[in-house]
Amino acid sequence: MKDSEEKFQKAILILQLPSTVYAGTRHTFWQYRRENPDSKVGSPPPDGLPGFNSGVILLNLEAMRQSKLYNQLLEPSEVQRLTEKYHFRGHLGDQDFFTTIGMEHAELFHILDCVWNRQLCTWWRDHGYREVFDFYYRCEGHIKILHGNCNTPIPED
Repeated sequence: MKDSEEKFQKAILILQLPSTVYAGTRHTFWQYRRENPDSKVGSPPPDGLPGFNSGVILLNLEAMRQSKLYNQLLEPSEVQRLTEKYHFRGHLGDQDFFTTIGMEHAELFHILDCVWNRQLCTWWRDHGYREVFDFYYRCEGHIKILHGNCNTPIPED
């Protein structure tokens, strides 16, 4: 990440979620997608908005403190507006918060390459998402960090 000086101008450096947790048509964003069928919300990369994973996250605290927009998004009324708009009922804390604000304010985020948080969990593949799972899970390149989410063992090699 030696070339990260420019990236750190953003408030938050984070990865797109490489799973179907927020998949638009059948999971967290299903109702919003039903009302907005042409939306990219919950769709896989590279063109969709699959949500974020906060397993690896770099925060530019100074940029966050100075961002009028980010601080407005912390207001309870704004959080409520966004969760109601997207019919969002999350359970993953900061990850849900960043996902929700990222649907409308991509300018706050720099998307890190998937190699910085390679998630190993394939649970969703066998639980209703087989036909679309690989669109979310795909990650090419030399892996830097392995994320053993959903109790997936981390390989020794």
